[in-house]
Amino acid sequence: MKAEIRTAVEHLDAPFAVLDLDAALANAADMVRRAAGTPIRLASKSIRIRQLISTILEQPGYEGVLAYNLNEAIWLVETGTSDNVLVAYPSAHKEAIHRLITDEHLCRSITLMVDSVEHLNFIDSVVPPTERGRLRICIDVDASLEIGKFHIGALRSPLRSAEEVRDFVRCVRSRAGFTIVGLMAYEGQIAGTTDTSPAIALMKKLSVKELAQRRGEIVDAVSEELRKAGLPPLEFVNGGGTGSIETTSAETSVTEIGAGSGIIGSALFDHYKNFSPQPAEWFVVPVVRRPTPTTVTVAGGGRVASGPVGKDRQPVVDWPEQLKTNPLEGFGEVQTPLTGEAARTLHIGDHVWMRPSKAGEHTEYIDNIMVVANGEVVDEWPTYRGEGRSFV
Repeated sequence: MKAEIRTAVEHLDAPFAVLDLDAALANAADMVRRAAGTPIRLASKSIRIRQLISTILEQPGYEGVLAYNLNEAIWLVETGTSDNVLVAYPSAHKEAIHRLITDEHLCRSITLMVDSVEHLNFIDSVVPPTERGRLRICIDVDASLEIGKFHIGALRSPLRSAEEVRDFVRCVRSRAGFTIVGLMAYEGQIAGTTDTSPAIALMKKLSVKELAQRRGEIVDAVSEELRKAGLPPLEFVNGGGTGSIETTSAETSVTEIGAGSGIIGSALFDHYKNFSPQPAEWFVVPVVRRPTPTTVTVAGGGRVASGPVGKDRQPVVDWPEQLKTNPLEGFGEVQTPLTGEAARTLHIGDHVWMRPSKAGEHTEYIDNIMVVANGEVVDEWPTYRGEGRSFV
C-alpha cells in the first residue's frame, strides 16, 4: 500500500477506516474500459457510502444503481442520489412496497425484481392492482451452470430456460398492475469465483459459452412476446459483475453490467488473473497487547466476509507485511493476535492496516470513513450506518 496514505492518517486514533479516492476513481475508470462501451449499473451493496456512490455515478460510463434492498432504493431516490434504481433482490417488506406503490416519483424511479407468480401475488396483497398504477418489474433469470445433477452458481431464480421465462411473461401480461421493463441474469459462478485452479478456469469457460447462448435465446423470447402484445421493448438486460465484465459485455443481448466491488479492490480480487484493481479501502486497528516478542494483539479485526467459510473470506493484513494470524484464534471480534518479525517493531497504539475480503460488508462496522486524495485527508464521509441506515 502507498506510504503516503499511511502518513496522511498516522496521527489518528484507531480504529478507523480509510478510502483512497484516487485509487477508487482509477478502478472505476478501468472498469469502464473493460466494459468497452456497455454501461455499468453501480452495485451499491459493494459501496454502502452514499457520497462515494454519487461520486462514481458522475463518472462517464455509469448509469443507475443496482440496490440490494427496497428500503435502500427508496432512500437513494428520496435523497437525490439516483432516480434510476433497480432492486437486485425480491422484496417481502410490505411497508416498503406500500410506500413505493403510493408514490408516483418512486414508481418512476425504482424497478422491482420478481421471478415467480408468488412475488406478483405478494405485491398484489399489499395494494390490489385495481387500486394502483403499474409497477416497473425486472425478471430475474437463473444464470448458473448445470452439468448433469451439478448446479454451479447462485441459487436464485427458478426461471432458467427461454420457454420458462416466456411462460412467465405471458402470466405477467395476463395481470394488471405490472410493466416488464428488464431482465437480469447474474453469473456469480463467473464473476464471483476466484481463479484458483485449472478446473475453475474450465468451468468459467464452459459457463460463459453456455450462458451467452441461453441468455440470447431468453432475450429473444421475451422481446417476441412483448412485440406480439404491442408492448414497449425491454429497457435493459442486466448481467455480469466485476469479475466478468469482459465476457458479459461481449454479449450483444446484454445492455448493462451490474458491478461495484472492483471500485474498492477488496482482497478477493487478489486471486483473479485477468484484471487487478488497486486496493482502495482499509480498516485500521490499534495494537493493544504484546503476548510474545514476535506477537502483537490488535483490537478487533474479525470482519469476515459472507459466503462459504474459508481463508478467502478473511481480511488481509496489508501493513505491516508478513503478519500472520494465530491458527487457533484467527480474526476475532474483539481481538486478533498477529505474529511475525514485523511485530517486534510495533508498539502499543500503532496502526495495523487490514483490507476486507469483500467490498461493502465491512462498512456495517463503521460510521465514517476518512477520504484521502493526493496523499492528504480531504473529507470524512458517513457510511450507510453513519447516516443511521442499515439494510441488512
